[in-house]
Amino acid sequence: MSSAKEKLIVALDVDTIKEAESLVARLQDYVGIFKVGMQLFNSEGPEVVRRIHRLGGRVFLDLKLHDIPNTVGQAAGVLTRQGVFMYNVHIAGGSEMMRKAVEMTIREAEESALPLPLVIGVTVLTSINQSILENEIGIARDIETQVVKWARLAKESGLNGVVASPKEIRAIREACGRDFVIVTPGVRPAWAGVNDQKRVMTPKEAVQAGASYLVVGRPITGAADPVEAAKRIVDEMEEGLQC
Repeated sequence: MSSAKEKLIVALDVDTIKEAESLVARLQDYVGIFKVGMQLFNSEGPEVVRRIHRLGGRVFLDLKLHDIPNTVGQAAGVLTRQGVFMYNVHIAGGSEMMRKAVEMTIREAEESALPLPLVIGVTVLTSINQSILENEIGIARDIETQVVKWARLAKESGLNGVVASPKEIRAIREACGRDFVIVTPGVRPAWAGVNDQKRVMTPKEAVQAGASYLVVGRPITGAADPVEAAKRIVDEMEEGLQC
């Protein structure tokens, strides 16, 4: 089984279970994980997670939990019961919120005899550039400094890793160590458009930089042949792993 394949997460940014199931059925032999985000989950609910599991796929549930600690903790228990491989929270919610999510995840996994999902924290979205960070969000640090600050806070709060742009991978690795999980969106092969992403790398570059998992959506799901697109990306990742 390809190590590169296991590192590839395909974003199921579609509206319906039917569309999601079609993509999973076609792609599950060529990718490692399927990301269910707000678009699909809010359209179809938890049933889509169950359907993906029935097809043999692993799920990264990308709902970016961000609320008071008790609310996030209760939600974390629910997501753990759904048997997801990974889910995320916003680091901006603070350490108490993150610790509560981890606590409830561990408790629910033990009580339900389920595998313990990875809990990862969202740093700075890949659609945000320095101007937006400073002038709209009001954070005066440069992006890399802010990402590393939040990554350290996530690790101290018990999270397994973070979501961050490929541009910050090396700095996070240096700050948080080899075992810290880095999930990297903003990955675009040279033959695909960047769309609304602002801080991007190719799959080969992101793997070389030290990403644990790469998230790719439209370059695969919007391709004329999604299977061929996934294979091309995995090949690029393999090149990066061999360097």
